[in-house]
Amino acid sequence: MRLDGCVPPTDPLHGPPGPPDEGGTGEPAQPNRSQRFRRAAGASARAARTAASGTSRAAKVSANRLHRAAEAKGAGQTGLSRLIELNAASAFADALVTVALAGTLFFSVSTTEARGNVALYLALTMAPFAVVAPVLGPFLDRFSHGRRWAIGFTAAGRGFLAWVAADAVMDDGVWLYPAALGVLVGQKAYAVTRAAAVPRLLPPEGWTLVAANSRLQLAATFGTLVGAPVGVLLTQIGDDWPLRAAFFAYVGTTVLAILLPKRVDLSAGEESASLSDGGDGSGKFRVGPAVVRALRANAALRWMSGFLTMFMAFVLREEPVAGLSDLLLLGIVAAAAWLGSTAGSSVGALVQARSPDRTVLVLVGFAAASAAVTAVYWSLLTVVLVGLAAGFAQQLGRLSLDAIVQRDVPEQNRSNAFARSETLLQLGWVVGGGVGIVLPLVPWVGMTVATIVMAVGLVFALRVRPRAHQPTPAPPPARPDE
Repeated sequence: MRLDGCVPPTDPLHGPPGPPDEGGTGEPAQPNRSQRFRRAAGASARAARTAASGTSRAAKVSANRLHRAAEAKGAGQTGLSRLIELNAASAFADALVTVALAGTLFFSVSTTEARGNVALYLALTMAPFAVVAPVLGPFLDRFSHGRRWAIGFTAAGRGFLAWVAADAVMDDGVWLYPAALGVLVGQKAYAVTRAAAVPRLLPPEGWTLVAANSRLQLAATFGTLVGAPVGVLLTQIGDDWPLRAAFFAYVGTTVLAILLPKRVDLSAGEESASLSDGGDGSGKFRVGPAVVRALRANAALRWMSGFLTMFMAFVLREEPVAGLSDLLLLGIVAAAAWLGSTAGSSVGALVQARSPDRTVLVLVGFAAASAAVTAVYWSLLTVVLVGLAAGFAQQLGRLSLDAIVQRDVPEQNRSNAFARSETLLQLGWVVGGGVGIVLPLVPWVGMTVATIVMAVGLVFALRVRPRAHQPTPAPPPARPDE
């Protein structure tokens, strides 16, 4: 019996009864639209908080692991760990910029409209190296005693240009292309200064140059892996948001550069270098046949990378495999190339200092064999395998080249040699990409051409006969105040 004024009994299983509906049937009323919206919004907010919390925890754990790995084997004492962490921060910011500009500049075109825009992309890609070689290389060679500030300047400049590009994206301004070009120039200038700083921070024991460069590349992979999805999420808010975030990331990178150890700046007057193995009476330092052979092999590998990037982008639209959509296939191939590059960085840590000369030649032969197999058997499996092979060969080949340059080229010539080698390698990428654009979109034709070019590149590299190298003098010891 229920008494007036008393609270109705509560069902121990289902809780208190809901209010009766308007029809007086005694059944609980269904929530109206506003109630459902509030409940959905609350659930979405809780899910967002949970995802953000999980992402934050994962990022913190990953950052702690990166820090511990960077400081291993004495790298923390020499300051190499700071350079590794700086490289991860720079790659994170670069990934944000790449995501922001991808749809705006390069990848928002159909197959029939793509050739002109892709040609513009190739011009934008090559232009930074045309600046790096004749201008930035000698500049950094001449003022290497301020390398920390040079590295910081490349980061600060990219940050400023990222903010300019963000404004241009919102206003459809004319500064978008110049700002994008400037960011690319800054990336390459940073790569040159960073590479020349590595030998100065190398621990005396337990590290080879290949292992140090491999650790730097793994840090860059970590930064890219974190920055790319963050950039994609920020684009959902606004096209300029990834660029704004990149600005602040570059500011942090600038601070990290200035905080590098003082020994990065220690050097005598530096000189120009020439990428040849014979003298011509000009007085320039000749890098030697070992470097020339590695450069030729790496130019072939970079050609393969550029060719596959462009050729696969078009041929998989026209000739999809395994019944998959072209977008999915492109994503699979890109993921395979990224995994191959990551594997190359990991294996690079295991390559000993005496191995890079042979490694680059084996990699060219490996890339040629993978292209030949793909030309004969065009399938999803071979397409994935050739992407893996190209990413692996390019990354490990580049690590081996870096080790050879840092081993055989004296300190006073190294920055200039790196700038000039970057120009040659990127020229190989651009030529390969151009060939991938103009070839008929027939799978076996393209992969046969790739096989022939790689075979010719291997023969061209083998024509150089390296002599026994002279070890590069050790970096000057740190001053007592460091």
